Amino acid sequence: MGKLKALAVGVAAAAALAGSAPAASADPGEVVHTTLRQAIADLPVADENRTGYERTKFRHWVDADRDGCNTRAEVLIEEAVEPPTVSAGCVLTGGTWHSYYDDADQTEARALDIDHMVPLAEAWDSGASAWSAGERQAYANDLDDERSLVAVTARENRRKADQDPAEWLPSATGALCRYVTEWTAVKTRWGLSADWREAAALVELAADCPDEELTVVLAR
Repeated sequence: MGKLKALAVGVAAAAALAGSAPAASADPGEVVHTTLRQAIADLPVADENRTGYERTKFRHWVDADRDGCNTRAEVLIEEAVEPPTVSAGCVLTGGTWHSYYDDADQTEARALDIDHMVPLAEAWDSGASAWSAGERQAYANDLDDERSLVAVTARENRRKADQDPAEWLPSATGALCRYVTEWTAVKTRWGLSADWREAAALVELAADCPDEELTVVLAR
């Protein structure tokens, strides 16, 4: 799709989204059954505001279950194609991972980043600025939905930084539909909004993807 065709077509789609009715309110723990395109249409569209953002406001890589492995290690263990050996202090040795953003295999855990599918700064811009410290910690360490955190090569994660799908997409073209789906699922799960350019990009990208069923357990 190139660079989203300069978003020319998407502007009209975003305008339509911005004028659409919001999805019905729901409660944490509720299971939402929808489709990719409907989930995108249901995202509230709002301007972003980064005022007051600091990464430290999202305490992350905690050991929530006190098993000796923090969130980063838990994701690495869960996503390993070939499991690493886990020794005292949750030191990982060996193992193989597949970074789907760039379709690359990696055998060094330290060469991987754990990416927040929707970056912390983007979450702040999209509604997390109004959350409690506890909610932001839960978001930053969300192990209850495998789409929230993903092990990827450090180079690809750092190219992404805090950009949304209007600004950055995975380098592997075969990853685009999965990425759009997972981005939308996380925004839905946490009740986050999309800005108009982001919404336009999601609509345009999803048009070239299967309109697959999407199940999301709401976190808030």
